[in-house]
Amino acid sequence: MKIAFIGSHGVGKTTLCFDLASRLKRLDLGVDIVKEVARGCPLPINQDTTLEAQAWIIHTQIAQEIAAATQYEAVICDRSVLDNYAYLVHKVGRRQEFDALTTSWMSSYGGLFKVPVIAAPSFDGMRDVSGTFQREIDEVIDELLETFAVPCHRLDPDDREGWVDAVLLAMGLPLKPPQIDLFTGGAA
Repeated sequence: MKIAFIGSHGVGKTTLCFDLASRLKRLDLGVDIVKEVARGCPLPINQDTTLEAQAWIIHTQIAQEIAAATQYEAVICDRSVLDNYAYLVHKVGRRQEFDALTTSWMSSYGGLFKVPVIAAPSFDGMRDVSGTFQREIDEVIDELLETFAVPCHRLDPDDREGWVDAVLLAMGLPLKPPQIDLFTGGAA
């Protein structure tokens, strides 16, 4: 099972990854998180990104997803390939080779969840804090989702506290771990 949170920067994807991982661990699943690979990119990112930087990010994302999926039952991705492609499209426009790669790779996710923009991003040492840039990326993501006909669940901006439950329900997973009844059997 591979789940990805889709969305612009600063919308809460990382927090959601850790919250969901915690809940999946309680369901006794082996879980790994593919963290946002852009943070390790040796090239410029955010508004200063380049075609080469985004190519590095996209390919690194795919490699890390492949590696995680070979070792864990559940893989949670802090972004999908489509999100990373959105930054490339925003900077240099669509590229045929990345269109093909992105559309092909998107089918590898068992669940895609679009995280809405609720507030401008806060500075975390790396994240771009421009609300305009954040919204522009969000629009490109929505355009790519529509263009490539990628099915995804859109998380309710008015129910942030219920997002993890919404993901679990959409994935057909229980909201609570099964309980062992300690008071059955053997007692007379």
